[in-house]
Parts: sequence; structure tokens; C-alpha cells
Amino acid sequence: MGEIIEAVILGIIQGLTEFLPVSSSGHLELAKFFLNSDDVAKQSMLMTVMLHGATALSTIIVFRREVIEILKGLFQFKWNEQTIFSLKIIISMIPAALIGLLFEDTLETFFDKKIILVGMMLIITGLLLFLADRAKNTSKNVSFVNALIIGLSQAVAILPGISRSGATISTSVLLGIDREKAAKFSFLMVVPLIFGKMAKDILSGEITYSSEVLIPLTAGFFAAFFTGLLACTWMIQLVKNSKLSYFAFYCFVLAIIVILFGFDIFKLSWLYASE
Repeated sequence: MGEIIEAVILGIIQGLTEFLPVSSSGHLELAKFFLNSDDVAKQSMLMTVMLHGATALSTIIVFRREVIEILKGLFQFKWNEQTIFSLKIIISMIPAALIGLLFEDTLETFFDKKIILVGMMLIITGLLLFLADRAKNTSKNVSFVNALIIGLSQAVAILPGISRSGATISTSVLLGIDREKAAKFSFLMVVPLIFGKMAKDILSGEITYSSEVLIPLTAGFFAAFFTGLLACTWMIQLVKNSKLSYFAFYCFVLAIIVILFGFDIFKLSWLYASE
């Protein structure tokens, strides 16, 4: 029963943080630090794949009309609106995919309980959200140049503490893109990356499966899926109604607490080392 409850909790966290702009990676690092344990990061790779698959599926369900239109347009094999949108999605994926492949080992060094870094990145996330809420003249469509710039912001969001959805949506809105279109593009652009990462993990041969984990996996999947449906829909409304400041203030407060705590730990370590 304990494994099922843990799987449900993980699913809910994944479903929320995949869409809400508070940085799931940053919160994971904080959990590792304050719990003084790496257990929270040592979850089964199969569970990770299942949870990401659940949130990707919830994205597809929420934007099912857009996805169907894109697929219909692509199978016409013409230079149409759907083909153009698909190319923009591909362009937006390139920066994050390249950085993830070329600097994988370097990036892993940032995920080692570096809470001061997390705090600083949370401030950046908060600033982006705060500025995006106050952006005016947001009525443009996503251009090819916009797609590349948004893709660069997604690549930067690999750092713990920078929210992927927060960075991409804020960047889009600051570029003058319509708020609802910015949210849709942000959520759709990550789906191919999620499936690509899932394929990479599955093909790596490191995933193991036993019948004992079937129930926890199923529980975690459905928890992430249904939570993702709610969070994705909610986030679209928040962006449309300029409510990102709430998350900005949350990031600011958490960042201050984290940075102050981090420097206190630094001082204590220095005192112990000098004795």
C-alpha cells in the first residue's frame, strides 16, 4: 500500500509541475537537500517514463483538436498551415535537444543539492513571470524566429530552478505573442521532446520491469494523467487572465528562503572547516 501511495504522490507532483511555472527540477533539488537524501531522485526509471508519458498524453488530450488538425495537414503533404506549425515546433526543440545531448555530463553537475543556484534561478523565473503578466500588445502569431527564441528559453530551463513552462510562456508573451497561443505552443512543443526522452530511456536497456510494480505504475500514471489534465487547462486560463504574478511571488519568497538558508549552511561549513 505504501508503494501505491508514493506512486500517487509522485504522479500528482509530476502532473502539477509539468504545467505550473514553479520548476519541478528546482523543487526536486530542494527536496533532496532538506531531506538530506537522494532517495527522492532514485525513483525507478520505468516510473519516470510512465509519469512523463502520462503528462504528455494529458497534453495531447487537452489539445486534441490542434493535434488532429496538425496530423491531417501533415498527411496532405503540402506547404500548409499545419506543416508550418510543425516546422516551428521542430525548430523550438533544437536548442534543448542539442544541449541535452552535447552537455549531458556537465548538466548533471548542477543537480547536486546546489540550493543557492536553485534560489537564484527561481528569482529569474519569478522575474520572467512578473514581466510577462505586464506585457502589452500580445496579439502576434508565433514566427519561425520566435520559435527559435522560445526554444532557447526552453534550453535554459534545463537548469534547476528555471521553470520550463514559465520560461517558454513568458518569453512568448514578452515577444508579443497572443497569450493563449503562447500557452498552447509551450505545451505542444515539449511533447515531442518527452516522447524522444522516453524512447531514449527505453532503448538504453536500463529499464527493468516486474509484475510487482504494475499496480504502483498504473496508480502513478493515472494520478499524473488526471492531475495533468487539470493543471494544463488551469494554466491556460491563468495565462489568458494575466495571473502569472501569483506564481512569481511564490518563486520570489521561496528563492529568498532558499538563498538565506543556503548561505547559513555555507557559513556553518566554513566554521567547522576552520576548527
